[in-house]
Amino acid sequence: MGTLYLVATPLGNLEDITLRALRILREARVIAAEDTRHTRKLLNHFAIATPTMSYHEHSGQTGIATVLTALAAGDVALVSDAGTPVISDPGAELIRATLAAGYPVVPIPGPSAVITALIASGMPASEFTFLGFLPRRSQERRALLLGISHEPRTLVIYEAPHRLRACLEDLLAVLGDREACLARELTKVHEQWLRGTLSVLQARYGGQDEPRGEFTLVIAGTSQASQSQFEEAPEMLAIRARDRLRELLAAGSKTRDAAVIAARELGLPRREMYRLALELAVN
Repeated sequence: MGTLYLVATPLGNLEDITLRALRILREARVIAAEDTRHTRKLLNHFAIATPTMSYHEHSGQTGIATVLTALAAGDVALVSDAGTPVISDPGAELIRATLAAGYPVVPIPGPSAVITALIASGMPASEFTFLGFLPRRSQERRALLLGISHEPRTLVIYEAPHRLRACLEDLLAVLGDREACLARELTKVHEQWLRGTLSVLQARYGGQDEPRGEFTLVIAGTSQASQSQFEEAPEMLAIRARDRLRELLAAGSKTRDAAVIAARELGLPRREMYRLALELAVN
């Protein structure tokens, strides 16, 4: 009797995969992948020759039956395109069917965009509410947000680039101008963090250029939002200043120019921004 292993794979940086995950991927009889072509790149990098089969959101009962047949012959490793399987990915129905058929299910922990974004956001992480991808239509999205508008815990959301602007607009309209952190392309070469209020995030992505990449959004709960709607916490403002200066310096701005821009955008003393820019430029 085989075992269904739920194997977490890197979000971007391939060094994030665990030794246990590599062993399971090598020893499994077959790997059930959301996109076999994407997974094959990972397997080739680590010289893993295990056969792959396709299992995605459109596989339905036929896909489940295929996986169960494979389990009758040996172990199956389930992977998503990136991160931990089942989190906003297909798999829950397969796991229920696997357990009902009497096969063991074993998780192999590893990377998760939810946790990665949350722990570096600067917001309380002891309790949080994960909402996954919000509804695509604005009316449905606002209805859902209204229902959790009094949630005291930190909120974590996934969003596609082509819906990011509309999502930020609805978040601001329903939840108010709360503290927020937007993580883009986590662990990848172009990883980017934007911290501030929802209005700051909306302004940054309000231009003509379409947002690109994968986004994870962390938003203050109501217990944290009351202060941020009137006065931003000093420590969060300091983090935002450093992030913005790093972004400007990386884009080629001179230290003085970067200080002027950051001071104007954040309403901070120009002299302090210049001191901080010099410090970042040296480091």
